Amino acid sequence: MLGDSLSEGVGDRVGGVWRGWAALLADGLAPDGEETVFLNLAVSGALSGDVAGDQARRALAFRPHLASVVVGVNDTLRRTFDIALLARRLDRVCADLDALGAVLLTACLPDPGRMLGLPPPLARPLARRQRSVNAVVHALSARYGAVHLHLADRAWTDDRTLWSADRLHPGERGHRAVAAGFHRLLADRGLAHGAPPAPDPDRPPPTRAESLLWLATAGTGWLLRRSRDLLPQLLLLAAAELRHRTDDTGTGPLDAHADDALAAALASVAAGPGGEADGRRADPGPPAHRTGTNRTAVPGTAWAAAPRSASRTTPTTG
Repeated sequence: MLGDSLSEGVGDRVGGVWRGWAALLADGLAPDGEETVFLNLAVSGALSGDVAGDQARRALAFRPHLASVVVGVNDTLRRTFDIALLARRLDRVCADLDALGAVLLTACLPDPGRMLGLPPPLARPLARRQRSVNAVVHALSARYGAVHLHLADRAWTDDRTLWSADRLHPGERGHRAVAAGFHRLLADRGLAHGAPPAPDPDRPPPTRAESLLWLATAGTGWLLRRSRDLLPQLLLLAAAELRHRTDDTGTGPLDAHADDALAAALASVAAGPGGEADGRRADPGPPAHRTGTNRTAVPGTAWAAAPRSASRTTPTTG
């Protein structure tokens, strides 16, 4: 698993640690009697640069058969947001994993401004950024034949029972829905052979008091970090929104600027990483087989949930 808090499992706590959609999915990949080794490299707060750096290096060393690359929301929440740089980073990661023969899992994600219910002048700039990220993910998913799940659809975002108290992370029901969606798509390709995860939670949702405590501790810390980084620029972007609306130009010029930046980003990766014609490298050989299981389940570290028979283990990184 390469990514951020969504793939780390934030919002689905079991036994004091995050579980999440990928662990639920891993349990349904292999037929009975086999096991799936699952390496979780996702870390809360990770940016595309983190995925393209240490996470990608560790994933490539693991040589997975399946690899999920789901990241980008945190990039939209930074003043340094650069869609062209994000596109090049994700293209490099996808190309390197594809060259190993890994099947990629990707997802487009809802924009955080809408999920948080921000007022339109604040929400629109974030929506433009997330639409650009999703467009890049769609383009790369098509290039590398990824298993792609649409998580930005209104059917997903409007169902509040899928989301945790912070409105940014799925709750247990939401993580189960993500796992079930990927399982269905993988089964259609003949890549998931076990039972899909059950849709209903196996434990009661957090109480209101527990949710408020989480928001008052972890949620407040997140807000303070984003306030120091994104808020000053977001206020400037909101001022531009209001200025264009009051001078009768509307949001067209801002939309056009975002579209131009996206077009340039897609053009920069059109030839593939390093200018290769199709974004692929020479095949270094099949992924290595592994035996044994590592199930430390420590957030932010490698852990395994794994298909294994008596003769082999199939490595999977979500």
